[in-house]
Amino acid sequence: MNSISFIYRVFVFSIIAFIILGASFIGCSGNSKEKGSKEYIEEINNWHKKREANLKKETGWLNLVGLFWLKEGENKFGSAKDNHIVFPGSNIPDFIGSFYLKDSIVTVKITPGVKVYNDSVLVTETIMNNDLSPNTTILKLGSLRWFVIKRGNKYGIRLRDVDAPLVKNFKGIEHYPVNEDWKITADFLPFDKIKKISIPTILNTVEEDYSPGYLSFNINSNNYKLLAIDEGEEFFIIFADETNGEETYGAGRFLYTAKPDSNNKVIIDFNKAYNPPCVFTKFATCPLPPKENYLHLKITAGEKKYGKGH
Repeated sequence: MNSISFIYRVFVFSIIAFIILGASFIGCSGNSKEKGSKEYIEEINNWHKKREANLKKETGWLNLVGLFWLKEGENKFGSAKDNHIVFPGSNIPDFIGSFYLKDSIVTVKITPGVKVYNDSVLVTETIMNNDLSPNTTILKLGSLRWFVIKRGNKYGIRLRDVDAPLVKNFKGIEHYPVNEDWKITADFLPFDKIKKISIPTILNTVEEDYSPGYLSFNINSNNYKLLAIDEGEEFFIIFADETNGEETYGAGRFLYTAKPDSNNKVIIDFNKAYNPPCVFTKFATCPLPPKENYLHLKITAGEKKYGKGH
């Protein structure tokens, strides 16, 4: 073997070795982005998978195709353009029926011959319980599902299509690498009595809710507080941070926590911060963070923004 051939072979083997080591390094660096115990990382990744699976369900947010606010009196609906409410899609009757709003009660009357069902029962006329009632009335026609929502003093029809393209094309939500450092112990600072608070919404309205107090925590020797909303067995938090509008949804994110323990401690796990439904559809009615919950801090945990948002 001459010296040139030997040098060439050494060069080739060196290149191959470099590529193999480089690939191994890249693989290791990808895993090293996640931080925490193996059990915790698996728990959070499974939480994200379940969250995405729930979005694709019939009761999820991906199949919303319409939101129509009702006027007092008769509201005709169907696919014909001269209806008060025009349902999108194909193979939909021109005139399905009419919604009647009177004294905060919504009644629906279905056109004879149109087969609309409530569960398996054929509907001709019925009072529709809204989404704040224990038994919301959900009507269906083919792949369409609709029900009444109540927002403040407004009543609307929320329309779903279980065959909506967004459901079929959904590829998941990008999220920050799991990092157990963002699982934080906070102090619950209760008010003397439950406080009524104002929550702005994406509809430019203000809704009232109730807060039992603040969650106080420290990051890098700085103290932060979040106003908690009482949701029965859990606290609900709507917060904004300095990632909003760049890596995360511009209007903030949501988060649930357990209630305080016997020492008034609460675990805030920002790895479970998630997008409001308005990220996926313009037909959702999302609350916005109260002014107390704007954090001058980058929360690099939880879900990132989806698509272009709304």
